[in-house]
Amino acid sequence: MPSTYTSLNYHFVFSTKRRVRIINPSWEGELHAFLGGCLRNIQGSPLEIGGDLDHVHILTGLRSKHRVCDVLCDVKSASSRWVHEHWGLRSFEWQVGYGAFSANAFNMMKLRNYIRNQKEHHKKVSFETEFAELMRMAGIDFDWAKQKD
Repeated sequence: MPSTYTSLNYHFVFSTKRRVRIINPSWEGELHAFLGGCLRNIQGSPLEIGGDLDHVHILTGLRSKHRVCDVLCDVKSASSRWVHEHWGLRSFEWQVGYGAFSANAFNMMKLRNYIRNQKEHHKKVSFETEFAELMRMAGIDFDWAKQKD
């Protein structure tokens, strides 16, 4: 086959350091737009970005040349700098770790709606419960008690 064809979609989830509820609704939309811009700058395709006061969900398409760990390191460090510079929040940090899940192209609308409706979702479910369930659904052994901040 003379060409390469891929459909590499990922659902990324990462939280603020110690899950501090610091993402202010007054600038949250700008943060999400900045995160999308970071992905576009590396030729990614942000499809949906949402979250709550202490975490972000990103649904994005990436190219085969991308390494998930490098993409997330770059996006998290650039967005932290952006928050420091634009909002003066020197205490803003992302958690070192993250969740990265492959996203099925056939369930994309369901996942986009899930990410889009994070505020409503978190009126009923905590981030900790949500993340543990995402890990369980992905078949990843996970225990909050074993986590370090």
